[in-house]
Order: sequence, then structure tokens, then C-alpha cells
Amino acid sequence: MPLPHRHALGRAVAAAVLLTALHAHAEDAAPAAPAEPPTRSAMDAPLFYQLLIGELELSNGQAGVAFQVLLDAAQRTGDEALFKRVVNIALQARAGDQALQAARAWGDTVPASAEAHQTVVQLLALLNKPAEVPKPLTTLLRVSPAAQRPGLIAALPRLFQRASDPKAVLAALGPVLKAQTGDTKAAALFAEARLAMAAGDNNRALTAIRQLDAALPDGDDAMQIALDLMPTEPRAEALVTERLQRKPDQHALRQAYARALVKAQRPGDAMREFRALTEATPDNPAVWLALGALELELKQLPAAEAALREGLKRLDVPAAGTDAEIKARADGRQSAWLLLSQAAEQRGDLKAAEAALQNVDGAGLDVRYRRASLLARQGKLAEGRKLLQPAADASDADARASLLAGAQLLREQQDYVGAFEALKAAAERFPDDPDLVYEQAMMSEKLGRFDEMEALLRRVIQAKPDHHHAYNALGYSLAERNVRLAEAKQLIEFALKLAPGEPFIVDSLGWVEFRLGNLPEATRLLKQAHAGRPDAEIAAHLGEVLWASGEQDEARRVFAEAARRDPGNEALREALERLKVKL
Repeated sequence: MPLPHRHALGRAVAAAVLLTALHAHAEDAAPAAPAEPPTRSAMDAPLFYQLLIGELELSNGQAGVAFQVLLDAAQRTGDEALFKRVVNIALQARAGDQALQAARAWGDTVPASAEAHQTVVQLLALLNKPAEVPKPLTTLLRVSPAAQRPGLIAALPRLFQRASDPKAVLAALGPVLKAQTGDTKAAALFAEARLAMAAGDNNRALTAIRQLDAALPDGDDAMQIALDLMPTEPRAEALVTERLQRKPDQHALRQAYARALVKAQRPGDAMREFRALTEATPDNPAVWLALGALELELKQLPAAEAALREGLKRLDVPAAGTDAEIKARADGRQSAWLLLSQAAEQRGDLKAAEAALQNVDGAGLDVRYRRASLLARQGKLAEGRKLLQPAADASDADARASLLAGAQLLREQQDYVGAFEALKAAAERFPDDPDLVYEQAMMSEKLGRFDEMEALLRRVIQAKPDHHHAYNALGYSLAERNVRLAEAKQLIEFALKLAPGEPFIVDSLGWVEFRLGNLPEATRLLKQAHAGRPDAEIAAHLGEVLWASGEQDEARRVFAEAARRDPGNEALREALERLKVKL
């Protein structure tokens, strides 16, 4: 073993001398205290020398030597603090296997140490070795206090969330979780559901969720997992709706479910849940604002304005609270007035829209966009575009958002060439952004450049294979032009696998079935899409299929309802003209 560097040794000696001097000074300064029997240290001279050498080697950058010297000392003494020190030395040196070696030696030397076995489990997760976890995990649960065991089990999904092979984690930990009974059973079901979800085993996740719900019928954990599973497993939604039928007073769950429906692009269904919440919790301004925003999105303008004003009434009531709560109320007011301005603009009342904007502070992009939109509606498009220009010192994220907003303004004014060029310039500035290319493709379609649109969409798919909007847009475009229908259906079905239940994709699938002549299936799919999102374009498709199926009265009803909400919708107008339907 090399001798310690003399400067390091000098520092150690100097530190010892300083401590001795300080101790002597403290003894001189302090009043005399009653003599107490000295506590004899367990450290003998050889151990002291071994620890000193280990620390000096570490200070000299010889982490490997220090690790071996101090690990030997820890094994000889059984000192847990020393074992922890050795593990940390290995981790700081990025020597994961050595850290695991030390942790295992710690568990072998002090078998009753829960911390030792927990460290082994954590290191195995860090080193991506799930197959080796069951034995130390079982030991950890055996030696830990009973009150701590559920928490240790519930933490497993988070511990293994970065695992490279989630299926291997589930296979390794599954038997240990299945073996749990009594007070640890619910935690084991929670962990199993989360691990199965990560592994893509939806059937097993659903089974565990049902069992957890039965074990804890008033708990939140089962329903939270079901909500998280909804985007990839439609059956999970039934678990949530069943709970809400049994316990309709679980308002927090209903609100979480409504937010999940919004995320799933199902505003019609989300609106239903938020409307129920306004009846059950009328003093909650958040549910009124959410309802108003959804009604505005679906062009239900009078209802949207009424809901937003109800929310404002409750926000305007003076109320004490924390700084965060006060800020949240202020943000809510800003959002409500912005939405009211948008609603007034859509009604064509530009004066009321401008008046609503006067209640909004700040110069964020959302505020600037509303002002730009009002200017454009008054024939001042160039002036409005200036408001949306990114600042010279804007971050990439802010610049990208501003460029997209500028393109959207042009699109709303039906300047599709201008929008295309704006998006093309943005895509050149941010060449790795598939969403910008996707938006450019949508403008190509508006311009009738279908080959260009397809090339752009295939670029998006190549860059981002899970971009469900790109698959759906390409499939729908083919179906709309009544070409390559088998390919169109394949593209749309793949998009639906990526985003199960999304109404616009279900609408596309219904439309391609209509083009293929499958009227009953087309009707079923389009009714499903319209129920989730009563959008005018989906209504136009549903009405046309109903008309072709001989259900003209029902078709007229669907057309009329859509026309009341969104009379200027292009797809609806074209359908009515094509079918020569008078409302």
C-alpha cells in the first residue's frame, strides 16, 4: 500500500493538534463540572490507524484503496455508520457494483438492519438488476417494523420507474407482491397495478385495480391508477364511472375524471362531468370556469358566458388565504375575462370583446393573441401580427409559441398561403420540431397540395412514430378524397391504438367506413365520436351518414343543432350544400 502523501498527513496531524488545543481551551474556559465516569471507546489502536489510513487514501484520490480498507473495518466492527460511509464512497466514485458489494456485506454483518437491506434493494434498482431483488426485499419486509412495511412496498413502482425492462421488474417482484397478506395486501395491489401498467400488461393492471378498489372502497389510489391507465386502456374508465355511481359525492374524483376526459380530447363528456360538479359544488369557481371553457370550445356561446360569469361571481367574493390561493384566484379572473372576450368576439360583438380585455392585466401571449385577433377582425391584420412577433431576446420556447400564434392568426383569417409561409419559416428555425411540420402539412391540405401534405406528414411520422395526429390526418385526407381507402383505414386504426377513444380519430374511422359503404358501422362510430365531442365537423359527417342511411329527420336534427352552435363551419356548410338540405 503506498504511503499517504505527506501534505495530506500533515493536514491530518494539524487537525488533530487543533482539536486538542480547542479541547484544552474549552476545559480552561468552562466551569468545573461534576466528574462523570469516562465512556470507553470500542476503538482500539489498530482500528484507529486503519480508519485514519482509509480516510487519508480517500483524500489522496485513492477511492478504491479507501473503499477496501474501510469496508474491512466496517465488517470487523459491524458499525452501521461506517458501512454507510463505505457505500457513499463507492457511489461518489460511480462504482455501483462496489456500492452493492458493501451494502450486501452490511446486510450479512448486521442481519437485523432494515437500512442495510433497503440500501441493497435501492442499489439493485439503480443498477437495473430486478431479478436479484426478491431475496433482499423479502428480508427487508421481515426485519422492518410492521408500520413501515406498506410504505416500503408502495414505493417500489417509483423506485423502478427508470427500469429498462419493466416486464422483467414485474416478473421479478410479482411473486413477492402476491405473497403479501393482511396490512401489506393493499400496498402490494397498488404496487402490482403500477408495475403492470408500466409493463404494458393492462389485464393484470385492471385486475389489481379492481382488487385494490374492493380492499379500499373509499380510497383514492385505485381510481388514480385507473385514470392514469385510461389513455391506453378504455376499460379503465368503467372502473371510475362505477365508483362514481356508487359514491356520487366523491367530488375530487369526479373533477379528476373530468380533467382526464379533457386530456383525452372528449370535451362533450368532460362538460357533462363539470356540469354535475357545478350542481354538487356550486361555490367552487374552478368548476364553473372549466365548464365555461369547454362550452366555449364547443361553440355553446350563451351557456359558456353564463358559466364564466358564475365563476367570476365566486372569484370576486373577498376571501382570505395563502399567497398561492390569492394568486390562483387572480389567475382565475384573468382566464375568465380572456374567455369572455373570446366568446364576445365569436358572437361578433367586438366592443364587448374589447371591454372584457380591459379587465386583463399583463402582456402574455394569450392576451396579445386576443388583441391581435380583434385587430384582424377590424381589418388591421398587419398591426395584429406585429403584436405576435417574438421579442429579440425571447427564449426558443417563447419564440416558437409566438410564431405558432402568428400562423394561427393568419389561418383564422383564411390566409392559408400566409399561414403556410409563416409555418415554413418557423420550421426552418426549429428544424427538429415535428409539430411545426405537422401544422405546415395542414396548411398544404387547405391549399390543395395533397402530395406535399403527404410528404410532410410522413416526415412527421418518421421523426415521431407515435404522433397520432399525423397518422389520423393522412388517413382522413385519403378517405376525404375517396382514394386508397384500405390504406386510409389502416392509418386511422393505428392512430386510434395510439390514442384510444379520441373523438376526431373515431370520426375519421367512421368516415372511412362510410366511404367503404359500411353504413351501420359508420353510424355507430360517428355517434360515438359526436357524443364525446359534439363538434360541427363531426356533426356534418354524422348527418351525412344518417341521410345516406334513410334517416333524414334525424340527420336534419343533427345538422340544425350544429348550425346553431357553429353556423360558419366550413365542413357543415359543404355537407348541406352537397345534400341540398334546407334548415
